[in-house]
Amino acid sequence: MLLSLEDLTVQVPGTARPLLDSVTLTVAEGEVVGLVGESGSGKSTTAKAALGLLPTGADFAGSVRVDGTDVLGLRGEALRAHRADTVAMIHQDPRATLNPVRRIGDFLVERGATKERAVQLLAAVGLSDPEQRVRQRPHELSGGMLQRVVIAGALAARPRLLLADEATSALDVTTQAEILAQLRTARQEQGAGLLFITHDLHLAAAYCDRVYVMYAGRVVEERTARALFTTPAHPYTQGLLTCTPTLGDTHPLTPIPGRPPSLADTFPGCPFAPRCGEAEEECETWSPEPVFLEEGGSAACRHVVGRRSAGRNGWAQHTAAGKPKDKVSHK
Repeated sequence: MLLSLEDLTVQVPGTARPLLDSVTLTVAEGEVVGLVGESGSGKSTTAKAALGLLPTGADFAGSVRVDGTDVLGLRGEALRAHRADTVAMIHQDPRATLNPVRRIGDFLVERGATKERAVQLLAAVGLSDPEQRVRQRPHELSGGMLQRVVIAGALAARPRLLLADEATSALDVTTQAEILAQLRTARQEQGAGLLFITHDLHLAAAYCDRVYVMYAGRVVEERTARALFTTPAHPYTQGLLTCTPTLGDTHPLTPIPGRPPSLADTFPGCPFAPRCGEAEEECETWSPEPVFLEEGGSAACRHVVGRRSAGRNGWAQHTAAGKPKDKVSHK
């Protein structure tokens, strides 16, 4: 397994509940795994754990392995080599990644590309006149162009694992399709695995092989993309789908009531119970463990056994809305 998180729990001082609570997640070679959920659910913290980046002073339990290596046990030069050669992360804000006074070519060379390959990478991610771009500085490029540069930097060292944290959210649909195609090429040619964090459920449906749904630092559901969007098992997943707009759908959107818990909130039972329309008294005291579903995958809810509910919008509408059309096959 290329990436394996096993019962990872991360607690920082001054908080009532963990940032991550017993998170188990895997990414195989050549697999695209989606990670979805509301802001603050722990998605970015989960991805950063693969780089050995945990908050200062955090206590942690469990394991994080990349290609068999215990990441949380690495220190110094070994950890730097791991970040440089094995894993690459594409952040949502490219200006936070690029040095404003360095040239674009220098950024790519620092990440393992030769000068010739730097030009090739910029051309591959769709930047016009790449020979000129390598001589420019970040302020001379637009936000969408800078995001392409960051993606080129992530591909420079041919990493085994790519972590994309809302990497295409700032791009228009056409550019997004080109970038996703480039990431797919890296997956096919290098056998790279991809952990794809997104708020766009349509895109997750169209692009990912499997999807994890996170809430309050926990994985509440894990399914193939097709199963998740046709028969969502957890009430939270169902809530996300019913408040997601789809072209041609005339049904009114139904928002999830309430708000996600803060790190100051504690709950002896299910963290989603205060917002769940199916919650019962037992849910307030019973801490849910993942239940393995007959059709595959799992969901952490006491109501899921035997459930065969259908999503409001359905698989076909979500994949149609989540361009590009030439999506990868689902496992």
